Amino acid sequence: MLQAMPVHAEEGSAWLNKANVKDGIVSVAYDVKTGVKTKLQIAKGEEKYTYTLKPGKVDAFPLQSGNGEYTVSVLEHVSDNKYRVMKKDTIKLELADNAKVYLNSIQNVSWKEANQAVRKAKELTEDLTADTDKVKAIYNYIINHIKYDDSLAVSGEYVPQIDPILTSNKAICYGYASLFAAMLRSVDIPTQLVMGKSEYVDTYHAWNKVYLDHQWVTIDTTVDAGWNGSSTAFDMIKDASKYTATKHY
Repeated sequence: MLQAMPVHAEEGSAWLNKANVKDGIVSVAYDVKTGVKTKLQIAKGEEKYTYTLKPGKVDAFPLQSGNGEYTVSVLEHVSDNKYRVMKKDTIKLELADNAKVYLNSIQNVSWKEANQAVRKAKELTEDLTADTDKVKAIYNYIINHIKYDDSLAVSGEYVPQIDPILTSNKAICYGYASLFAAMLRSVDIPTQLVMGKSEYVDTYHAWNKVYLDHQWVTIDTTVDAGWNGSSTAFDMIKDASKYTATKHY
């Protein structure tokens, strides 16, 4: 487990952009030193999310733990699992609707209007008005076109990129969930990327929760892409009791 060493940290500077807190996200621009592992930690109470910062990149990160006060810290690696706090600031989140957090482009659900995957989402849904129909159209496209990539070797710092997934037609569960979330968010449907355990797979897993008809439903494009074309019957919306979430993005 990552240990943050209690040292004096600079508070409140240009490294943390709070302009979009109203949408449930912050952006971080930190000068990552070459060869130094650098993390961002966002904490609210006992709940903590840790991300890897990359040199030369400005990324957005969600405030997904509900309304209240968050502490945002930049940590640099010292030795073993010890990190030094280099920057620290606090943010207060006050949203009338927390679902809007899951409409944003963030580090691991990154999308722009120019993305091939976003253009495909718009094409698939251009004649549809109901959110349920839009979700089904994008879901069907993914489970019919994206195959599981058994050969992809990833580290704990792997972050999916949606256009290469669409181009190669290959992904692991993290990529499936990121692609589905990005495509749905781009057509204004709140979608979570969720990580944890599922009764359907025997490894750490990623899937989605989608906001439909004023409730969150569980959808697993990875599992359904594997079952697609087989003799196994399946429905798009899964039994949530068969999933145990540890992280939501």
